[in-house]
Order: sequence, then structure tokens, then C-alpha cells
Amino acid sequence: MVYDSSTLKYAASVIPTMTVKEAQQLQFKLTDCMSRHFTGDQFLSLGDLGVAPRYKKPEQTVRVEAVLADFFGAEKASLVRGAGTGAIRNILSQLMTAGDWMFIHTAPVYTTTEDTIRMLGLHTKQVDYNDLHAVKEAVSNDLECKVFYIQHARQQPIDTYDLRTVIQTVKKIRPDLPIVVDDNYCALKAYGIGVEFGADYSTFSGFKVLGPEGIGVVVGKKEGIDLLEKRNYSGGGQVQGHEAMDLLRMMTFAPVSLATQNEQVEEICRQLNEGAIEGIDSAYMVNAQSKVIIVELKDPIASEVIKQSNALGAATHPVGAESRYEIIPMIYRVSGSFITAEPRLKEYGIRINPMKSGSATVLNILEKAIKAATHHGRETF
Repeated sequence: MVYDSSTLKYAASVIPTMTVKEAQQLQFKLTDCMSRHFTGDQFLSLGDLGVAPRYKKPEQTVRVEAVLADFFGAEKASLVRGAGTGAIRNILSQLMTAGDWMFIHTAPVYTTTEDTIRMLGLHTKQVDYNDLHAVKEAVSNDLECKVFYIQHARQQPIDTYDLRTVIQTVKKIRPDLPIVVDDNYCALKAYGIGVEFGADYSTFSGFKVLGPEGIGVVVGKKEGIDLLEKRNYSGGGQVQGHEAMDLLRMMTFAPVSLATQNEQVEEICRQLNEGAIEGIDSAYMVNAQSKVIIVELKDPIASEVIKQSNALGAATHPVGAESRYEIIPMIYRVSGSFITAEPRLKEYGIRINPMKSGSATVLNILEKAIKAATHHGRETF
């Protein structure tokens, strides 16, 4: 197959993901960690509730956290309320106070992250993470910033930075500067998360790895997580034992499920670029935020294609973008941050995530939706 320049325009931005075979090994690693931290009887228990005297939180939750710390090679892990956003807010609030500065990437900021920055009263200094020279200059000359914050998934179509390389670049110059990584959409899918590459803290949502709603995961340095737990003593703020166990059980299935999904993303993109469906100008893979296909249509009918897709059995809005509830394929609008970066995508672009479906199902729905949307447009005209 030959790709033209438009097809390849964002190829360098795609974050490498595991094959199904590699994902199986990750599953085996996780279950091995479980056996190191649970007895058989303990694992078959749904778990306790409340602020247990020994740990000031449910004991079963502590065991799950020990598994996650072991699995990611971190000093400690903590489960918090508020999903990925709650995890980010919790750790940033331990490392910074209102008025402090932190480094962020020069790109549209994810909506809830932007609100976190506002809520905590933080100031930001933007640096282009795609430019390692700029990163070196920034961390060498600025001693004001208290945190170097990185989003693992792409914030805009042109992003090409490698997470491991950026972390190592910063740590080589400023080993004292804490690095916090938002690993949402990449945990158990990419070849490692921030803490595995040398960052001080990684955060992600349990909902993105098939877990229950509302649980965030923080893994990293013991010092910061100890402070987080000290300040979160309230019983109502704890992740209960049965919730922690639900997360751990479902995380077991996430790597292989996500790797299978990624294979279908690649297959759909390949077939679209070979001309499987008429009415498409180009198709390319991006991390927005998860690995998806962006389809640029020949006509400005994106909203009508999405509407028709719903009638044909595709979801047109996310629940958690790869949550346990998302089974049928999603054909929906391009993310807000990508539209900000490239406004044309609002009318000409659609985003496709096959979820748990195969390429044949996705292509069948998309072909019918584009034909129906084109016919509707002609009638309206």
C-alpha cells in the first residue's frame, strides 16, 4: 500500500501501542503481582469498608494499591475519588500551592485539566515539548516552576514528542523538578506510563481501563502519596474495598481488549485509504485522546454522518472513552482540542473508535451513514 502525504501528515504523532501478544504478557505480569500481595482467600473476598484502624482506609484497598505499585514499579500507589481528573488534582495539590508555577506543553489544554489549574490557582509556563532544545532551555533557566506536567496522549494533531525522551531530558538537567504525567488513554495500552520512564508521578482513570466509575489512580513517590493520603483521611473520601477489587479484576482484561481494539483501528484506517468507502478525502490515525481514526470527508457533512451513524447502531458520544460500557463502535465528533488546533475538522472531520467491534461492522455503518448524509444534503439543497 502507498500512502500519500495527506495520509501521513500525522503519522509521527501516533503513540506506539502493544500487540495482542505483548498485551497478554502484561496481563500475566499483573496477575503475577496479584498473587504476590493476596492470599487466595483474600482475593476471593469483595473487601471491607470504612477507615480500618491499621491503615486508616479499607485493608482490601491497601492490597490493591500494593499490587498497582508493584506492577508499575513505583514506590506507592493510591486510589482516589474523581477518576483521572481527581487523580491529577490530588497530586498537584500536594506538590503546589496557589500562586505556584508549572511547565505545560504549548498546546490546547484538556478541558478538565485547564479547570484544575484554575481551581488550584496555579500559573503555567508553556514550552513546546516537540522541541527538545526548547525543553532544555526552559528547565535550565527557570527555577520558579514547581512541577513539569506532561500529558501522555496527544493534545493536538501535530504533537510528536516521545514521553520517555522528554522525561529523561528534564531529569538529566533538573532531577529535583517533580514530573507529573497524565497517562489517561495510554495506561495498559502504550509501552509503559510516566513513572516507568522516570517521572515522579503518573495519574490515570480507572474508568479508562474497564474499572468502575469515579476512581482515579496515582502511582509514584511515597512522599507525595503519603501526604495525599494524610490529607484525605475522611471515610467518605476512601475508595472502598469492593470498588478497589472491581477495578483490579477488570484491569486484568484491559490490555488484551485495548490491543485488539488498536489492531482494528489500524485495519479500518488501511481499508479507508485503499478506497473502501466513497466520499472520504483522507483517513489517519491519531491519539485524540485514545488511538482513533480521524476521517476527513470530501463534503462538510460531518454532523449529519454522525446523526445517521446513531440510527445505524454506532454510539455518537463517549461514556468514558473506552469504558466498560462502550462496546459498539463510536462514530463521533473530533475532540475539542483538535478542532481548536484545526477548525476545518468541525464540519469535515469525524472520529472513529471501533471499541469492541470488528472493522467490517465499522465500515458497513460508515458507508451507509455517508450515503444517507450525502442524500440528505442534496435534498436540503
